[in-house]
Amino acid sequence: MWGSPSSAERHNGERLAERRLRRRRRVLIIGGILVCILLGAAVYGLQQASVRIERVAVYGAPQSLADLATAKMQGRYLGIIPRDSIFFFPSSAIRSAILTTYPDIAAISIFRSGFATISLRVDYRVPIARWCGDASRFDLTASSSRSNLDASGCYVFDANGFVYATSSTANLMNAFVIYGPIANATTPIQSTLSNAFQLPATFTFARELASFGSAVTKIVFREDEVDEYLASGTRVTYLAGDEQNAYTALVSARTNFSLADGSVEYLDLRFPGKVYLKKKE
Repeated sequence: MWGSPSSAERHNGERLAERRLRRRRRVLIIGGILVCILLGAAVYGLQQASVRIERVAVYGAPQSLADLATAKMQGRYLGIIPRDSIFFFPSSAIRSAILTTYPDIAAISIFRSGFATISLRVDYRVPIARWCGDASRFDLTASSSRSNLDASGCYVFDANGFVYATSSTANLMNAFVIYGPIANATTPIQSTLSNAFQLPATFTFARELASFGSAVTKIVFREDEVDEYLASGTRVTYLAGDEQNAYTALVSARTNFSLADGSVEYLDLRFPGKVYLKKKE
């Protein structure tokens, strides 16, 4: 026969619930104490000199990079964890500081060498060619293909069109000079050429033009058109991105002109299947 629990049974149930609650509290308190002890031990361990970075080794670059890295490891995270800990050193901040200070460095590897040393290894950018300003700086309406394009105030850029240094005696992969817009014309270094995505096809066309007997010395980007100036004095104009069709048209008409002797003032390849030329007087 079913009935309501007696007062004794209710009392025993309440005491059991209280014991379970006290047991859970004890477990939580002991667990909290253990966590605090472990955290304290970890923080204490991180302060020890045996796991603090004492040396920055640099390979293939100036030792001044070590000073930059050391400066970025000063101080503590949240006022507790040292930034020069071999386990928590700020590799991203070190990399960013070096790449900003040395734009000629393309990439940097940072790795641990034991518990007290980190090593830096750098890869430098490869100079592809010189960029000497926007075409708007120059008089491109002059009748002569040898318009007043000078090479003063030039910079070198890499395969991605990233400008990273002033023109120097560095060995360039291409001897010709590039003129065209840039993302930040006031401070070219660490900026990118606006026509960077067109460079591979443009350079290929320049090498193809050289097979006609005269090397390209200057390439000028003008909106959707490109002018390539030859050492012979001839200017070749075509639509950017249409290099293959321009080359096909050039080959088909090559018996009608010579690009090697300077007899042609300009060739216009902007119209499909057509080659317009002007010979020098």
